[in-house]
Amino acid sequence: MKPSLSRYLVAPLALAVLASSTLAHAQQKLDVLHWWTSQSERKAADALADALDRDDIQWRDAAIAGGAGIGAMKVLKSRLLSGRAPDVAQLIGPAIQEWAELGLLLELDNVSTQNGWSRAFFPTIWTLVRQRGHVVAVPVGIHRINTLFYQKRIFAELGLTPPRNWAEFERVADKLKRAGVIPLAQSSEPWQVATLFETLVLSESSPSFYRQLFTRGNEKLWFDPRVTRALERLRRLKQWMPDPIAERHWEGVARQLASGEVGMWVMGDWAKGELQTMGLTVDEQFGCMPVPGTADYHLYSVDTFVMLADDYGSQVQQEKLAQLAASPAVQARYNQIKGSVPVRRDADVNQMDSCARASWRTFNRGALVQAPSMTHRMASDEGLKDAIIAQLHRYFADEHIPASETQRRIAALARALGNRKSED
Repeated sequence: MKPSLSRYLVAPLALAVLASSTLAHAQQKLDVLHWWTSQSERKAADALADALDRDDIQWRDAAIAGGAGIGAMKVLKSRLLSGRAPDVAQLIGPAIQEWAELGLLLELDNVSTQNGWSRAFFPTIWTLVRQRGHVVAVPVGIHRINTLFYQKRIFAELGLTPPRNWAEFERVADKLKRAGVIPLAQSSEPWQVATLFETLVLSESSPSFYRQLFTRGNEKLWFDPRVTRALERLRRLKQWMPDPIAERHWEGVARQLASGEVGMWVMGDWAKGELQTMGLTVDEQFGCMPVPGTADYHLYSVDTFVMLADDYGSQVQQEKLAQLAASPAVQARYNQIKGSVPVRRDADVNQMDSCARASWRTFNRGALVQAPSMTHRMASDEGLKDAIIAQLHRYFADEHIPASETQRRIAALARALGNRKSED
């Protein structure tokens, strides 16, 4: 029997359709650049990737190691300049508006309107993701930087109570030291030193003063006695730290707390996520509370993604990621893993642990109690941030440098960089 003509026509057509379908499926990918490389951060990224996968979109990971996103930002700029921009990138703080001004970011107004972001997000978050009336970023979580972690087993064995002020802290630290436990964990990595310092500034002052110092770039405030006290406390705390203070990745410091080698640690609440991946549970193996003197304040950093507006070939997939990342279900899952809290005002606090509830409720009190982290890219531009961190690290490492010299140097840098920015 002769094969019919239709067989010769249908088979190639079917192959063409299949090839077209396969190509379309292959195009359902998003190249995502970020700096989440620790165990807990990877799990949090996987939660977002899994949500995308259910919509048949592949998260193509481009994770760049390096604390505080230093390496990732360099790679992002390099890729952009070489014409290989990712579809999605982690970008936070003032940089969002700067990149939007250059026309580099996809506007997410339709996604925002359809999902009621203006009503759902905290006012501070809503302001953060908008530029000239357009939504240009999707927020995924709020971190509290002014967090003191403590080892519950050691505290229970020694009959210690978590310190609420610095006098109590020194008494607790002294007892830990006499018991052979390093009282306060610390790495000499510059960004980790700066993280501790900015919590001390907040402890010695207020969110209003903090914002004037770091956000508004008032160089005269660097000579304020409150800054002097913060610098002096930073150095005084060294007596409770490891000797010598090694340059250790924050994940390694987390393991020190988990093992009981150290009793306390000041770090953003992403540390909670890392401790959880080690099998530790909040309120059982470890506890967390605000850094002494900051119980009513929230020093924050917000994880955000931007969609790069290249040829708009991935716009549908980019908008889908934005919609999913801000949805209540994904927000709850992601932040439970990451250690942060949802950006939504309608979040279910019953799904949060005690540390997360305290963070979310404090942030919910509004802008008067909120301070944007300098170290974690929420307050200053990149140039000033890097200059401040370098000077703080120099002061921390060299006992011979007086606080007054560091204040003078940073004030001069703030004045010079501020003038250059205004000229630009």
